[in-house]
Amino acid sequence: MPVKKTFITHMPDKAGAFLSACRIISMAGGNITRVSYNKAIDLHMLFLEVSADENQLLQIEKQLNGIGYMQREQEPGQTILIEFKLLDVPNAVRPVLELINRYAFNITYISGQENETEYQNFKIGLYVDDHSRMTHFLEEAARLCNFKVLNYDRSQRILDNAVFYLSFARQVSELLGLDKEQENELITASNHIMQNLDERSGSPYQTFSYIGKFAEMLKKYSGDAFDPLISRYPLKNGRELICIEPPCGSNTYIYEQNHELLMIDCGFACYEQEMLSVFRSLFPDFDSMKKSLLLTHPDLDHCGLMHLFDHVYLSAEAYRNFEREQNGEANYREQNVLHAPYCRISRILSGYSNTGLKNLTVIGEDRIGDPLCYIGSFDFYDLHFSVYAGNGGHNKGEIVLCDEENKLVFTGDITVNIKGFRKEQAAFNALAPYLMTSVNMNSSLALAERKAVMDKFDPSVYSYCCGHGAIMKPNKA
Repeated sequence: MPVKKTFITHMPDKAGAFLSACRIISMAGGNITRVSYNKAIDLHMLFLEVSADENQLLQIEKQLNGIGYMQREQEPGQTILIEFKLLDVPNAVRPVLELINRYAFNITYISGQENETEYQNFKIGLYVDDHSRMTHFLEEAARLCNFKVLNYDRSQRILDNAVFYLSFARQVSELLGLDKEQENELITASNHIMQNLDERSGSPYQTFSYIGKFAEMLKKYSGDAFDPLISRYPLKNGRELICIEPPCGSNTYIYEQNHELLMIDCGFACYEQEMLSVFRSLFPDFDSMKKSLLLTHPDLDHCGLMHLFDHVYLSAEAYRNFEREQNGEANYREQNVLHAPYCRISRILSGYSNTGLKNLTVIGEDRIGDPLCYIGSFDFYDLHFSVYAGNGGHNKGEIVLCDEENKLVFTGDITVNIKGFRKEQAAFNALAPYLMTSVNMNSSLALAERKAVMDKFDPSVYSYCCGHGAIMKPNKA
């Protein structure tokens, strides 16, 4: 069965180099499904996505390696500007200078001064003509101090992409504890996004800036800094609905009755310990309670903790999404060429993994027809939901839940309360639209879907429990 593999190749800058690679792939029976090369960013690095069976891929890799395309070629020298973060103490820069001297790199620029903190940022420009040695240099430098390789727009570019990719992936890897396989997948997916944006005249370097922000925010708001907004909404039976709004990821709604919990959506996988801490603070007997989850749609920021629940209730289409993952196939969002690389990056950075199908239960029937159509019902003690399937405008498998007694409607990401975002929520939620070009699978369908929801559930009558942002109470104006 054919599979796809991306080869990160380093080709000589000479006529016929790409042709040689194509011949190798063709003779082995492989098919090139994606190619990405940008000389303005890197003179030698070329990404080749190839569809072939496992034996053919091994043959292709062996032959590419045989002609030197899978290892670094000698490259023209250029200046690399590195910013080292050093303690503001005497001789702090000396180990860095000794390391530079040991590698015989010429210093072309140096600048540093105190900044009223315990650290100084030293910017050092190095002239490099052997990037394989730069790789080892950066590995040793990382043991001395924190650093970053500075990048510029095209008019100021002094950075070779091979070093930039390495530095970018290494920084994210160290930040989130990724392994080497995840590093390489991150590089490939990042290049794929960069190619998509470059074809729309977007800044390729901005790609890495946004991915870096994604990783930094996931880390920044972890541990003790995980500070979700928790609000309570009174219900007619005297109980309450709890809404948890984390800095990054989807809202989680919780209802408790008879020592059992029902949650709607559950957030990112990487925040499992943080969310467990919140759950246990709200419900001291949380670990012994029976727990059920209603999933509005299968995006990673809504479904990362499904394994914590005894039962997960979802649409038939959402079930098929996870079934595809379980079978090693692309899920629905990953089938969209613009969304696939972002999804892969989200999977890596958030620690998501498919945990199986045994606790999944389908609600109602498959959807047919209208942008919003009734597929069944779901009851949990005093809560009685009518369940409607969307048209897949945001993501396939999405549902809307309506509790008529309390005039509550749970929309997932069909509607979000942008005006209700906190500062950190707004910053994080601004990243995905750039990296995916749109958070919707189909924007015109999403518009029709959202209109159908608001026509059916009048915002002046119903409270909207959105996928992100505070609960929107009825607007009586």
